[in-house]
Amino acid sequence: MAGHPATVCVRGDAPAHHRLVIDPDDVAGLGEALQGFPPVPSRWIDPVSAPDWLVPDGFGEIGSIVVTPLPGHGVPAGALVLLRRSADRAYTPDEEVFARLFAARAGSAISAARSFAAQASITETLVRELLPPVLHRVEGVELAGRYRPASDSERVGGDFYDVHPVGDEHLAVLGDVCGKGLEAAVVTGKVRSVVQALLPMSDDHQRVLTLLNDALLGRHGTRFVTLVLASVRPVEGGVRLRLTSGGHLPPLVVRTTGAVEEAPTSGTLVGVLPEVVSTTAEVLLAPGETCLLYTDGITEAVGGPLGDEMFGEERLHAVLASCAGMPADAVAEHVHMVAAEWIGGGSHDDIALLAVTAPRYAS
Repeated sequence: MAGHPATVCVRGDAPAHHRLVIDPDDVAGLGEALQGFPPVPSRWIDPVSAPDWLVPDGFGEIGSIVVTPLPGHGVPAGALVLLRRSADRAYTPDEEVFARLFAARAGSAISAARSFAAQASITETLVRELLPPVLHRVEGVELAGRYRPASDSERVGGDFYDVHPVGDEHLAVLGDVCGKGLEAAVVTGKVRSVVQALLPMSDDHQRVLTLLNDALLGRHGTRFVTLVLASVRPVEGGVRLRLTSGGHLPPLVVRTTGAVEEAPTSGTLVGVLPEVVSTTAEVLLAPGETCLLYTDGITEAVGGPLGDEMFGEERLHAVLASCAGMPADAVAEHVHMVAAEWIGGGSHDDIALLAVTAPRYAS
């Protein structure tokens, strides 16, 4: 016999929750009520036949029983059982009608709560899949990312980053889907899935962008994405990067001297034109040097002392220059923190950044 969740409450006491392994047919009308059938009149139920599991400890002798279904949204939500002591009068027909009205409202509320709980569970599962991954140091390379959705009430949006192992290197991807919120997050999920499916050909960045462009064209109206592909390979003396922009802001490289350089890569938006055009740049990071991939949620963040000034490229370059020689996680955290302080309590776009650093010391 299957277990049944049950809540028991005696007047004056707190409710207690149990799981009962029972046969509902031990109580007249209970099995039918659990299936949503109409209730059995109280006068037809013999109180003496009530099984022990139905009677709370210390309750006393049963004088009257009401059993009525808890109707739900298409599926019964359960059953309501009311017990009255033999010292009290039996339930009247009017009280039975009142119990049924109460049960109808309670059943609807329980059914709605179950539905919302199921939806919340599904949403949580989907959100976990859409959130950027937690990054760890891999052999010969430090990786760190930060992500902040446009609204504190949302957890996902249009900005994203991923790092995939591919043979003896890693493919880092950072992108920005047009728009924000859940609709942008749906497109983000598709972009990430397509890129993952294209990993076997990740050595050819142009081909990856072309196939991703084909997958997006015409599917989401005006939705498009800008992104940067970075093939990351540790080499003797540092880390070698191949960087390709698909309409995205060029990555920034901070040298150990504090000099900040733009990687010479450019390209067209993905998901707009029949063809995408891009240029790939190669960058060598010496130990202690970092390449930062970022979205325009940082540079276009509005804030500052008067709350009306953009953060801008020049300010980002200055912040990065102060990070010379820092580990990847420190670079990502510092840039994110400065941008967050600049924004303050104002509105902003999604923000994502990914730092790739050649470690100063071997693992």
